[in-house]
Amino acid sequence: MAGVLVPLVLVVVGTAVIWKGSSFFERSAERLSKYYGLPVAVHGAIVVAVGSSFPEISSVVVSTVVHGEFSLGVGAIVGSAIFNLLVIPALSAFSSEELSTTRDIVHKDAQFYIISILVLFLVFALGATYVPGGTNRAAILTPSLALVPLATYGVYVFLHQQDASEHVPEPAPDVRPRREWAVLAAALVVIGIGVEGIVRAALSFGATFDTPTFLWGVTVIAAATSLPDAIVSVRAAKNDESVTSVTNVLGSNTFNLLVAIPLGVLLAGTATIDFRVAVPTMGFLAFATLVFVVTTRTDLELTDREAVGFLALYALFLAWMVLESVGVIETVRGI
Repeated sequence: MAGVLVPLVLVVVGTAVIWKGSSFFERSAERLSKYYGLPVAVHGAIVVAVGSSFPEISSVVVSTVVHGEFSLGVGAIVGSAIFNLLVIPALSAFSSEELSTTRDIVHKDAQFYIISILVLFLVFALGATYVPGGTNRAAILTPSLALVPLATYGVYVFLHQQDASEHVPEPAPDVRPRREWAVLAAALVVIGIGVEGIVRAALSFGATFDTPTFLWGVTVIAAATSLPDAIVSVRAAKNDESVTSVTNVLGSNTFNLLVAIPLGVLLAGTATIDFRVAVPTMGFLAFATLVFVVTTRTDLELTDREAVGFLALYALFLAWMVLESVGVIETVRGI
């Protein structure tokens, strides 16, 4: 009992710490964006997305550097991406009268996010095929391969910078930028502390139930580290800021795939990915992405019925992962 209770307490406390840190971050990021006159889409896709993705970055860094569990961090990233696509938009839709999107979001942010999935899958394939030691079971990721997704994210930032260059900012509000940057940095430290507690809890769950750490990364850590994204998107939806709500989800996922995972590789020097696990889970992520894009493009809004469908699809994903991990089904070899 004690072996389960202590990790549960760590999850609850760690999640609360992340929530508190993300609240401070959200306020400072919004004030700084207004101070620097950034467009709403850029604020959601880059500024807020990068900050709210810090728990995912922390999960990769802590898992890889502190605990030597790179697969745990990768599981958190993939699980978080699926959570962001299916759960957060559903919660945002329930919290607003109408969660609407724009053609610009679907045609630019969503399509570039699809490209990020393809780029990461390509990197995995190259690591399995061309790096010495790589096989059809394991992909060896090197720092040189990690530069590919990082460069792709550079293109993403460049495209948003081009849009921002044509933006006419509103008069700057009364903001003390140094103070807000200090609050921002402190919030990121608080979030990192919360993530460390959740990672320790996930490792304890894996040892207690004799299950792969990947399971706890793709479920517990993924959901807990996605809390800042959920808070930002739901609050934006309540304030009738659907553009910020949706672009935060897409921007956060793009950042996680193209920056967080490569960062873990750079810190580790080299990292090994079980290709047999990566292919089906990345495949489900691609499927969830297509569902998200098609649904949000239809009438450019997400209805309550569609939101329920998103939650049902996420529940199906969780059931699949659990059944795979306990050996009831074996469609994913190596998990």
